[in-house]
Amino acid sequence: MSEEEKKEEETRIGVFICHCGSNIGGFIDCKEVAERAKKLPHVVFTQDNLYTCSETGLAEIKKGIREHNLNRVVVASCTPRTHEPLFRACIEEEGLNPYLFNFVNIRDQNTWVHQKETDKAFIKANDVVRMGVAKAERLEALQKIMVNVTPTALVIGGGVAGMTAALNLSNQGFETHLVEKDNQLGGRLNGLYKLFPKDQEASELLGLLRKKIESNPKLKVYTSATVKNIEGFVGNYEIEVDQGGNIIPLKIGCIIVAVGTSLFTPEGYYGYDGEKRITQSQLEVKLKSGNVNAKEIVMIQCVGARIEERKYCSNVCCMTALKNSLVIKEKNPDTHITILFRDLFTPGSYYEDYYRRAREEGIVFISYNPEKLPNVEGDTIKVHNEYIGEEISIPYDLLVLSVPLVANSENKALAQMLKVPLEENGFFLEAHVKLRPMDFATDGVYVCGSAKWPVDITESITQGYAAASRASTILSHNTLEVEGATSSLPEYNKALCSGCEVCITVCPYKAISKNEDDEIVITQVLCKGCGVCGATCTNHAIVIRHFTDEQIMAEIDAFGGK
Repeated sequence: MSEEEKKEEETRIGVFICHCGSNIGGFIDCKEVAERAKKLPHVVFTQDNLYTCSETGLAEIKKGIREHNLNRVVVASCTPRTHEPLFRACIEEEGLNPYLFNFVNIRDQNTWVHQKETDKAFIKANDVVRMGVAKAERLEALQKIMVNVTPTALVIGGGVAGMTAALNLSNQGFETHLVEKDNQLGGRLNGLYKLFPKDQEASELLGLLRKKIESNPKLKVYTSATVKNIEGFVGNYEIEVDQGGNIIPLKIGCIIVAVGTSLFTPEGYYGYDGEKRITQSQLEVKLKSGNVNAKEIVMIQCVGARIEERKYCSNVCCMTALKNSLVIKEKNPDTHITILFRDLFTPGSYYEDYYRRAREEGIVFISYNPEKLPNVEGDTIKVHNEYIGEEISIPYDLLVLSVPLVANSENKALAQMLKVPLEENGFFLEAHVKLRPMDFATDGVYVCGSAKWPVDITESITQGYAAASRASTILSHNTLEVEGATSSLPEYNKALCSGCEVCITVCPYKAISKNEDDEIVITQVLCKGCGVCGATCTNHAIVIRHFTDEQIMAEIDAFGGK
C-alpha cells in the first residue's frame, strides 16, 4: 500500500466545540475543551466556534476537512434534533459520507441542566467529547435507502381541516382521495350556525368548500366510508377503503389524518336533559332554526373539562359561548345572558375584542371556583360569586352547558393501522410540538385539525394547509431517500438467529417479518432504528447501524478510561 493510500485509510477526526453564544460558553471553558480534545486518539484538528451552526461555523468545518484531510467529524454543541441534518449536509458537501459525523450534546444535556455546577459541567463536557470521539473512530459509511413514490394522497376525515388539505393537494396536481365516515362532508361545520370572530354563517363556508371539491377533477370523495387496512411504507402505501361493504383498494404515497373529534355528552351534569338544559352544540341547532325563545339564559363553562377525567382545556368553548351569546343578543336584545366561568380563554387581539363586545352588549360574566361548583335547584342556579364573595341565585329558563371536544373512539384502531402514537387523552401525538407539528414519527403520515388537539375552524384551516404542504414534499418527488441508520441482520450473523420471533413481536413499526423460507427479514424502509429489536435479540444477531455494540462499548470504555 502506498503512503498516499495509508494516509487516506488512516482515521483522522476533527472536533468542533460550539459556544452556542452563552448557552455553553457562558458556563464552561470551550477553548480548554477543544485543547483537551487534541490529545485524544486519531484527533488531528480541533476548533472552538461561537456558533458552529452559523455560515461561518459551517465554513470552518469544510475548511478543516479540506486542509486536514478529515474523514470523521465530531461537533459538540446543542441538540441533534434540530441541527444534525445541517451538519451532515455540511460534511457531505465536502465529499464525506454523512454518517461519518457524530453529534455530542453539551448544551441540553449538560450546561443547561448543570448551570449551578459549572465545574462538574466542564468535566462532563470533556467526558462526553471523549466518548463521542471514541464512537466516531468506529463509524461506518452508510447509504440511504431509495424508494419510489406514488404521487397520490389519502386524506382521512372530511371536516374543514381534511377538506382544506385535500383541496390544496389536488390543486397542486396530485391525485387525492378523501374518506369521510359520515354521509356528507363538513364535520363540525354541519352543526354550527355562525363562526367567530367574523360571524360568518358556517353554511356559507361549507358550501364554498363543497363546491370547490365537486369541481376538482383530481379529488375523489368517499362518504359513508372508513379505512379498513393500511399496509406499506412512505411513498408506497396500500389502503383498503370500505364503502358500504364494497372494498376499494388504493395505492397511496402519503396519508393525512384529519379525523376531528367527538363532543362530550354531559350526562349527570347540572340536570342535563337535552331540552331545558342543553349543550352549546344543541343551542347552535336551535339558533339555525330560530327556535330560541328564552328570556333568562345561563351558560356554564368547563362542564366535563379541566377535571380529573379530562384535565385539558378544550380551547374552543369560551369563544363558542361568546359567539352564541352575541347571536342571541342580536336577535333578542332583551334576553338576559349570564356566563359562569372558571377562566376565559380569548387568545389574540381579535378574540379579545370579541370578548369586549360581549361585555358591551350587557352579557354578564361571573367567576366560579371549581371547589364551589354552581348548583341547579329547579329554575334557579346558585353560584358562589368569586367577585363579591357571596352566593347568589340566578333564575333561568334555558341552561346551556359548554362541554369539551373529546377524542374519537376509533382513534386507537386507526393509530394501530398507521403505526402512530396517541397521547393520554386519545388524541393523535405529533412527532414534535415545535419542530414537526404536522408530522408523525412514521414517515409519510401527517396530522391536522382537532385530530391532534381541539382547535377552532380558523386553526383547522391553517393546519390543513400546513399538512398538505408537508405531504407535498413527498409527493413532488419520483423517488425518496430514507434514513440509512436502521436495524439489519447481516449475512455473517444469520447463523446466530434462532427464529424465536421476539423481534417481530416488539417492533413498534412492524418492520420485521418472516419470509417464505421462515427466515427473519427486516424491511429497512419501515425501520426507524429505534433499537428495540437489537436490545431484545437473545443471540445478538441483529445489528443497529450507527449504534452498533462496538460503537456503544467504545463510548463506555472511553468514559471509564479517563
